[in-house]
Amino acid sequence: MANFNIDAQKQVTYDAIVIGSGISGGWAAKELCEKGLKTLVLERGRLVEHVKDYPTMNDDPWDYEYRGALTPEQREKHYKSIRSGFIGQDTEHFYANDQENPYTEIKPFLWIRAHQMGGRSLLWGKQTYRWSEIDFEANAKDGYGVDWPIRYKDLEPWYTYVEKYAGISGEPLGLPQLPDSHFLPPMELNCVEKHVKSRLEKEFPGRHLIIGRAAHLTEPLNGRGKCQYRNRCSRGCPYGAYFSSNAVTLPAANATGNLIIRPFSIVQSIIYDDQKGKATGVRVIDAETNEAIEYKARIIFCNASTLSTTQILLNSKSDRFPNGFGNDSGELGHNLMDHTYRIGALGQVDGFEDKYYKGRRPNGIYIPRYWNISEETKSDKFLRGFGYQGGGFRAGSRVAANKPEFGPDFKDNLLKPGPWEFFITGFAECLPYHENKVSLDTENLDKWGQPTLAIDCEFKENEKALNKQIEEDAVEMLEKVGVKNVVGFNNHHEPGYGIHEMGTARMGKDPKTSILNAWNQVHAAQNVFITDGACMTSNSCVNPSLTYMAITARAANHAVEELNKLNI
Repeated sequence: MANFNIDAQKQVTYDAIVIGSGISGGWAAKELCEKGLKTLVLERGRLVEHVKDYPTMNDDPWDYEYRGALTPEQREKHYKSIRSGFIGQDTEHFYANDQENPYTEIKPFLWIRAHQMGGRSLLWGKQTYRWSEIDFEANAKDGYGVDWPIRYKDLEPWYTYVEKYAGISGEPLGLPQLPDSHFLPPMELNCVEKHVKSRLEKEFPGRHLIIGRAAHLTEPLNGRGKCQYRNRCSRGCPYGAYFSSNAVTLPAANATGNLIIRPFSIVQSIIYDDQKGKATGVRVIDAETNEAIEYKARIIFCNASTLSTTQILLNSKSDRFPNGFGNDSGELGHNLMDHTYRIGALGQVDGFEDKYYKGRRPNGIYIPRYWNISEETKSDKFLRGFGYQGGGFRAGSRVAANKPEFGPDFKDNLLKPGPWEFFITGFAECLPYHENKVSLDTENLDKWGQPTLAIDCEFKENEKALNKQIEEDAVEMLEKVGVKNVVGFNNHHEPGYGIHEMGTARMGKDPKTSILNAWNQVHAAQNVFITDGACMTSNSCVNPSLTYMAITARAANHAVEELNKLNI
C-alpha cells in the first residue's frame, strides 16, 4: 500500500476535510472519497503505511535489550502513558511523546494518544460489540445526562454496513442487551473456557460465556489475510487481519484518487464565517516547520479522538463562539466518561494437564451484561451495568525460579507448562456527569506553543458500586464453577485506563443542552460533523469503536446527501 498523495500544498480548497486518521477518521475518509468528494485528511503525526512502517512486526523478546522494557530515556518520553502498562520497545514508536504533548491532571486521568496515520487503530483491543436499545434509552429512563437523539434502529443498518467491510468474528446469541452482528466464523474457546462456560451457564441461568466478538478476520476478506494467532497486533499486522485505518479504510479511500493525506498537521482551530453562518476551513500548524496554513472545505469532519477534538473546538474561538466552536449550550468539554477496568477475579483450574492450545489467540471470552436488563434483574445498588472479558490460559513454567539446579533434566522441566488459570475482569458503564470535564490550559503550552488540556474527572459512587458488584460476582462465579484458589482484585484506578474516553461534545435533541444533532452536525454550524468519541451521550458498558464506525458512516452519507441538496 504505497503512493499516498501527501502534497496538499498545491491547493488549499477541498470538498471535505477530515481531522484525524484513526478509526472514525479512516471511515470518514473512505466514505467521503468513495462518494466523490476530494478529501483532505489532516494527521497530527507522521505517515505510517501498512506493512512498510511496522518495524517490529516480526521481532521476538530476545531481539531487544532489557527483553523489550523501555529505556530510562523512553520512560521519560512517555512518563504519563507508561502508567498503562502497554508500552514496550516493540510498540513505543506508536505512542505520542508526553513531553511534547503535556496535559494537566486536576484529578488523576490517564490519556493515551497515538499521533500517526492510523492513530490508535494500530493499538486498540479489537473487541467489537453493538450497542442495544437499552443503551440508547438509558439516559432518558434514569435521568442522567440528556436523551440520545437516535435509537438502535437508526444505527442498525449502519452497524451491518461497517461490519461487512471491517470483518467481525463472533457467534450469534440473540440477546436483546447485546445485538448480534454480521459475523465471520468465531474463534474457538479453549478446553478450559469450554469447561467454565458449561458450568457457569448451568449454575447461573441467564448468564452467558462466549468467545469475544473481535475485528479479527477468521477467513480472508477483500484481499486481507486471516489472523495467524501471533498476538503481535499492537506492532501492526502485516496480514491486515485486524481492522485498522492503515490496512482497511485509508487504502480504500486512496484507491478512489480523491484522497490527500497531510501528515505533521496540527489543527489549531476551525474557521467560522459569520456572514455565511458556517465553517469555511481550518487553521493548521506544520509540526515540522511551525508554518501556519489555512485549508478550506465545504464540510469538516472532526475525528481527532475525543479529547483532541474537544481541544480543537475549545480553541476555535470567535465573536460568534467566544467559549469554543458550537458551544452555545456550555456543554463543550463536559460529560467526560470512561469505562472502569481492572476489577474481577482469577484462580486455577484443575485437570486438563494433558491439553494445550495452538498459537496465541488475540482474543478472549466475554460475559455480556446481566444486571438491569429487565425487571427481574433490576438492582437497587446501582444504575446501568457491566460485562466481563477474560480467558483461560496455561501459565509458564514455575520450576526455574530461585533454584540452583542445572543440567538436562532441569532444562527439560523448563519446557513443561504450568497450571491452567482462568480470570475475568469487568468493564462498567460510567454515568455522564456534567462536572467531569476538560478545559483549555493557557499556561501549560505544548511544544508548538498551543494551549493544552486540563482534565478534571473522577469515578463517583455509582461506578464504585458497580465495581464492588463486579468483584463480588466474579469471585462467586469462579468459585461455583470449580475454579480453585480464587482471588478477587480491584486495582483502584483513575479514569483513562479503559482508553475508552467519550463525551465532551455530546449529541442531543436540544441545542440548549448539547453540541450535536441526530446526524452529528454541530447545531450552530451544520457543515461541521463530529463522529469520534466526543459525540457520545452515554457510554454503555461495551467497547465503543464499532459504534464510532457506524455513526461515522451514517453521518458521512447524510453529509453528502445534504451537500447535493445544497443544504450545507
